[in-house]
Amino acid sequence: MDTKRNIQQEALDYHANGRPGKIKVVPTKNTKTQRDLSLAYSPGVAEPCLKIKENQEDVYKYTAKGNLVAVISNGTAVLGLGNIGPEASKPVMEGKGVLFKIFADIDVFDLELNTKSIDEFVTVVKALEPTFGGVNLEDIKAPECFEIERRLKEEMNIPVMHDDQHGTAMISGAALLNALEVVDKDITTIKMVVSGAGAAAVACSRMYLNLGVSKDNITMFDVDGVINHERTNLDESRMFFARDTGNISMADALVAADVFIGLSAGNILSQDMIRSMAKDPIVFAMANPNPEITYDDAVAARPDIIMATGRSDYPNQVNNVLGFPFIFRGALDVRATAINEEMKMAAAYALAALAKQPVPEIVTKAYGLKSMTFGRDYIIPKPLDPRLLSTVAPAIAKAAMETGVARKPIEDFEAYKLELNERLGINNSIIRLVNAKARQNPQRIVFAEADNTKVLKAAQIAEEEGFAFPILLGNEKRINQLIGEHKIELKNPVIIDPRSDA
Repeated sequence: MDTKRNIQQEALDYHANGRPGKIKVVPTKNTKTQRDLSLAYSPGVAEPCLKIKENQEDVYKYTAKGNLVAVISNGTAVLGLGNIGPEASKPVMEGKGVLFKIFADIDVFDLELNTKSIDEFVTVVKALEPTFGGVNLEDIKAPECFEIERRLKEEMNIPVMHDDQHGTAMISGAALLNALEVVDKDITTIKMVVSGAGAAAVACSRMYLNLGVSKDNITMFDVDGVINHERTNLDESRMFFARDTGNISMADALVAADVFIGLSAGNILSQDMIRSMAKDPIVFAMANPNPEITYDDAVAARPDIIMATGRSDYPNQVNNVLGFPFIFRGALDVRATAINEEMKMAAAYALAALAKQPVPEIVTKAYGLKSMTFGRDYIIPKPLDPRLLSTVAPAIAKAAMETGVARKPIEDFEAYKLELNERLGINNSIIRLVNAKARQNPQRIVFAEADNTKVLKAAQIAEEEGFAFPILLGNEKRINQLIGEHKIELKNPVIIDPRSDA
């Protein structure tokens, strides 16, 4: 059976079965009695309306605005799928909402706008400011995304962030700081080559400048070659990084380079290019789903390499989920009017610092490791680390307060950290960690009454997730019939028919 096709169908079934989609609205107050309903709506609802009319800040006291983020896209640059339109982008935006909720307990409405006009996009989003506590822009193509974000940040009084740009920038920035510490190199003197000149690459490069990289030491490439002053097809964002390099190739630029940043396309970096780099090269091959060079090829070419990718199956995963849930959590909790550069820097430094702290045993076991210590294979925290929320969100809140954009300062940060841990409940983090641990040592599990479609699908999921080696108990003929009819994929299933004489 075609495994890829089976996974594709599973993904479609996952989204379609039961209530379509991945999110829903759930009441937070009692609604069981007539009295409850009279308070939730007419006539009782008039009272908070009047209070908010007197003082607009009371909207945070009486409504969900303070914990509500809009995830907004026009579907012009969705994952690796490109310009697929607003409707087709909706599953991704719903998925983003799921991550906001499970990692930071932030509620989300996803909004897909049917416009490619910068002016229309800005007008619509700006008009929604009374509803939301923050705006996460998503999957908007460059260069329009730069202008959209800039204008919204200038014209709105709530935090706005384009995660495709700044999420990757903050997390890779933290990884860069730690990688340079491991190899004992000075950030102000390193030579860096950047492959890609889209939204993420530009934002990452600007973050590295803020962290101390010299602009004169960054050589950037796009699909048309090196970004230099001779180019006539550059927009303002790319022109900022133009240098007098001549028409050099990326292979030329990588000779003796200290750092390679990849945000472009898979398999464009060769082992010979890696071999030409300076001692202890740092390579962040972050193209998805396929990195610019595979982890195995890079390590084989240079044993002294520090390698990071966007993949979870290798060390040092640069994953945006390390950033956006916690950044917005901190911003919302102080009612920040913006997410500024200082807050982004604070996130990078907080993530970098966390990677140098002792890793709890529950995290190392979740990833099937005996230990996990700061070094070449661990320069960035793991996404399932339960300390992320109580580390990054307070750093964001403090930076907002220090830069004057916090309208509700936090007075007791120790109490705030406890509140953060209680917000999700430590059990949520433990369950995710236990699931990860189960994958490290799968056991044989008997599925009784397996001549049932639901039981067979449960067995398939357990096997695919790596939790178990299923043993199916039931009528063998019926089980095989159901497997064929429903395209259930099990690898050499063990079937025991208790009624059989065999």
